Amino acid sequence: MSNPASISLKELVAFLARALVDHPDEVHVAEIAGEQTVVLELRVAKQDLGKVIGKQGRTVKAMRAILNAASAKLRKRAELEILE
Repeated sequence: MSNPASISLKELVAFLARALVDHPDEVHVAEIAGEQTVVLELRVAKQDLGKVIGKQGRTVKAMRAILNAASAKLRKRAELEILE
């Protein structure tokens, strides 16, 4: 297993999303890096959209909290967007 410090934010989001969905092969994460901010765009199969968002957005809020904690270690700001 690789060193946890070496995992990228993109890989982290992909790992979390694949664990939640029924079609893990259809999980795609695009990374748009700026100077201070990294925007991660997550695409999943249409039928898995609800699983990633969760009831009242709880699942995506939890994913964003994990992402913010991981990005703080890298001294960057990360945003997670879920695209349809």
